[in-house]
Amino acid sequence: MFQNKMPRYEILSEESMATLTLGWRRIVSEIGIEFASPWAVDMLREAGQTVEGENVKFDPDWILKQVAKAPKDFNLRARNPKNNVHIGGDSMVFGGVYGPPFVLEGTTRRDATFNDYENFCKLAQSFDAIDSVGGVVCEPNDLSLDSRHLDMAYAAATLTDKFFMGNVVTAENARDVIAMAEIIHGGRKAIEDTPALISLVNCNSPLRWDDRMLDSMREYVLAGQPVVTTPFLLMGAMSPVTIPATLAQQIAEALSAIALAQLIRPGCPIVFGSFLSNIDMQSGSPQFGTPESGIGLLCTGQIARSFNLPFRGGGGLNSSQSVDAQSAYQTMMTMMPTFLSGTNWVMHTAGWLEGGLVSSYDKFVVDVEILQSLIAEFTPLEFNESSLAFDAHLEVGHGGHFLGAAHTMERFRDCFYRPFLTNSDNYERWTRLGAKDTRMRAEEIWKKKLADYQLPEIDPSVLTGLQDFVAKRKSELD
Repeated sequence: MFQNKMPRYEILSEESMATLTLGWRRIVSEIGIEFASPWAVDMLREAGQTVEGENVKFDPDWILKQVAKAPKDFNLRARNPKNNVHIGGDSMVFGGVYGPPFVLEGTTRRDATFNDYENFCKLAQSFDAIDSVGGVVCEPNDLSLDSRHLDMAYAAATLTDKFFMGNVVTAENARDVIAMAEIIHGGRKAIEDTPALISLVNCNSPLRWDDRMLDSMREYVLAGQPVVTTPFLLMGAMSPVTIPATLAQQIAEALSAIALAQLIRPGCPIVFGSFLSNIDMQSGSPQFGTPESGIGLLCTGQIARSFNLPFRGGGGLNSSQSVDAQSAYQTMMTMMPTFLSGTNWVMHTAGWLEGGLVSSYDKFVVDVEILQSLIAEFTPLEFNESSLAFDAHLEVGHGGHFLGAAHTMERFRDCFYRPFLTNSDNYERWTRLGAKDTRMRAEEIWKKKLADYQLPEIDPSVLTGLQDFVAKRKSELD
């Protein structure tokens, strides 16, 4: 977890914010939001909102009163207390890529397997800058669809001692993962007092919340576990092509689900989610790492803070098919505004490739290098007598050099960020050592990380409890 003390980069004027406010208020009150679960429609009707079938038209002021019940920040507990995190305020928390059905290993693209999932758990455990493996870091296509959520949760819980994300495929899956969190942390009260899971709930944009997302959200909220209410917005497809229109839609969709969550359990922690980019207007393909997505990210951070809500967005998003220059510069186009906007929970930090279709081992390593570099860049400077180094000037004098100065010798080991992937050898040495490019060096690093991986300790009773639960649930699902 990183504390981002740098000033936030806010680009919306008071007039712009007022225009967005008018926009989202009109959407929720005049057009409405669809909720595909009858229980959600019933709750909103009983709360005084206007219901027409699955469509709910809201009183915007009522939404704001509901949103105000959500906490501005909260803690998440990990199996190892040293890995506990704080969501909100200046905190930035980083998780791996989420959702790809494919894996890129070296230059081979193939279906993801459970072994891949376990490997990404191990890599997340091996890099201190990564706070969580996340959730579906890749889809284990070789496992049964009905029970693979149990295997994934078990792997995340045992191969890492960091927090992990809940499954949202069905409400039953959500209940299973909640039960596993209770085993890990000592019961329902323990995880209600300090949550252990965070879950992604996506809107079926435009303006519709599907039943599976809503039903899973209800399970987590009832258990006091935070959910990330995230509109899924690709401008030109799921929202209009202008950024202001998309921002207004994003606010309307996110706040409507947050209001419902606070109806279910007032005061439940919640995260204002953003997944905002655009399509290629020539091909219709999704694009990531675009200027528009960066601007949208800066705007959304400011918007979330105006509602006193933690914020999720950004990550290492890109559209590249390989670990190349495009994958790196598009990732930086997203990660820089991620930091500038002070994003609290950053999904897709490491491993994202090909528009989110692929989890890449090599890209995971490249992304950790980018992340660590940005953490160093956004760490405030210390200004004091020591950092001004006046004595070094006295020692070196005019026209000398500082390589052997006492000030340098005392600090040379950690005075600068030391990259683990970047190569700065001269051309001759680089050639002599194999002329390895970034991808090749990244491959060597992740393979060594997996070879050196050490299983984190776990309480034997917790391990037995998890094993018994998974076996029991699998027998019931067969």
